[in-house]
Amino acid sequence: MNILIYILLGIIQGFTEPLPISSSGHIFLFKNIFNTNMFNDLNFEIVANFGSFIAILFIFRNDIIDLVKAFFTYIFNKKKRSENKAKFKYCLYLIVSTIPVGIVGFLLKDIIEEKLTNLYFLGFAFLLTAFMLFLIRNKNGTKEDKDITLKDAIIIGLFEMITIMPGISRSGTVLVACLLIGMKRKTALKYTFILYFPISVATMLLGVSDLIEAGNLTTLLTPYLAGLIAACIVTYFTYRWLSNLVEKGKLWKFSIYCIVLALFIFIYFR
Repeated sequence: MNILIYILLGIIQGFTEPLPISSSGHIFLFKNIFNTNMFNDLNFEIVANFGSFIAILFIFRNDIIDLVKAFFTYIFNKKKRSENKAKFKYCLYLIVSTIPVGIVGFLLKDIIEEKLTNLYFLGFAFLLTAFMLFLIRNKNGTKEDKDITLKDAIIIGLFEMITIMPGISRSGTVLVACLLIGMKRKTALKYTFILYFPISVATMLLGVSDLIEAGNLTTLLTPYLAGLIAACIVTYFTYRWLSNLVEKGKLWKFSIYCIVLALFIFIYFR
């Protein structure tokens, strides 16, 4: 039974993580609908997130390797600086975009989780996500990787700050920001998910100590592994589906889903 439960949780994580519908919001919603401890395992959330991380890393492995090589080549090889300058700046902009949400998460995470994790706020958060997704339904700019500026990185970082709140999709919000500043859809999708890595790594590192100290880790090793594999596989195929929708300009369809979900919350928990 444990294995089946954690596979189910892994599927939920894998399906909601890449999509602009907030994985944290769905987990919080399921906790309240089913009123069971199966959705309260914070250690498994770390494991499931790692499964999604592996899938996204595999998808963008060539881009990540290329950027890391260019970053260090620019620093340590003066002769090749000019040819690696654009990619070096791209890496710096990723760091800049990460800083705002990192500061907010460090200073206000406990307060936000305590004050804003209620169902009515969650419903309004889904409505806000729906509005943002509908706002960029026809957007398709001209900016490519080399055209991104420091100002763009700062704007994206400011948008990402609000994603610390449950119900506000990180991928959806960053995609909206990227498209609003004029990126091509493909460029926006790439920036959104490469920006996922520093946030995800920081979250996992902060949770590793809790995972190691968990007294039941040995007994749950097999269910955790099953859930991780499920999250990894589902994340991979869900991202491929999302990529196709973004390139066709159909991201707005998720706004309908978010509106329906918000209405369900307001009616079911009134």
